[in-house]
Amino acid sequence: MDDTPRVLVAYATAAGSTAGIAERIAEVRRADGSQVTCRPVGPDLDPDGFDAVVVGSAVHSMAWLPPALDFLRRMPTDGAPVWVFSVGGTNPSGRVARSVVAREAEKVARGFPADLDVRDHRVFAGVVVTAGLPLWGRILARAVGGRPGDRRDWPAIEAWARQIAGVLRARATTPPDPA
Repeated sequence: MDDTPRVLVAYATAAGSTAGIAERIAEVRRADGSQVTCRPVGPDLDPDGFDAVVVGSAVHSMAWLPPALDFLRRMPTDGAPVWVFSVGGTNPSGRVARSVVAREAEKVARGFPADLDVRDHRVFAGVVVTAGLPLWGRILARAVGGRPGDRRDWPAIEAWARQIAGVLRARATTPPDPA
């Protein structure tokens, strides 16, 4: 029997930031020896048959994209452990930004199915594009750390993927409950 963990990394992206983060998580998991499937969510993606599921979505108007929420609703509640990540324009490094990100994560999580046991929910910054925003939008984005450019924190993303690997290794070495 093959004990290699089968991991699904699924995502909904609006402009590519979330896809890039999902692909990096998948790379880290593969380097750890997992069998990884990394693909966009959709009605044809079946969450069954995996030892772990990582799901991410871009955040628009304090909510996940509808295809990602639909995918979470199809997750079996007694299935594989689930980790989720949200991608927005805010880099959670300053005090104001951390406060905004914490509120954003809380509001986003309210849209998740109540019976889904999420192991961890991380918020990562994405690629910030302020061109085309009205002046008030650019000012607000800047106030919360949304400076233009690629704001993805690759070391933090990779560390989180390794943390998931540690949990899966611990699960693999824990004997089943005889009850």
